Amino acid sequence: MKSAFAFAALFAAYLSSGSAFAQPPSPPAAGPQLADAVPDAKGIRRMAILRGLDKISGRAIDISAPAGVPVRFGSLTITARYCYTVPPEEPPETAAFIQIDDGKPGDKGARVFSGWMFASTPALNGLEHPVYDVWVITCKTDEPAPGEAPPSDAATAPSRAEPAPAPPPEPRR
Repeated sequence: MKSAFAFAALFAAYLSSGSAFAQPPSPPAAGPQLADAVPDAKGIRRMAILRGLDKISGRAIDISAPAGVPVRFGSLTITARYCYTVPPEEPPETAAFIQIDDGKPGDKGARVFSGWMFASTPALNGLEHPVYDVWVITCKTDEPAPGEAPPSDAATAPSRAEPAPAPPPEPRR
């Protein structure tokens, strides 16, 4: 009976230390930003938002991968080459062309994945790795949405004068 109380006291101390279950989230580190992305042919910067799962610890984190910028997740080096999300009026879909190398920092590493990932079907073409799972969530871009005001540099550009539209015809009586 005495050992049961000792065990309960030890277990209560373990739980109160915060190491048993969820710990408070650590503040986000300053990681790669959309401004770090390499612009595409139209000058648009894109960034893939991926989710990585460490199968050993069971921890999942979101990974910001600007286009053309290698980012690290464990032993993986992830490089998003292109990312696209359809406009909101269409059925939701996000596709990203991702290249993933496995190796130590500084090494070239072995290519373990190169291809398109789709947010709607993560199991269709995902990373098959013994320690990590990686799949695409969404994309961010600096391209203005339809209906938004153009960027400030485009607003100062000279525009062509368009003729005024003709008035509608008067109804016949």
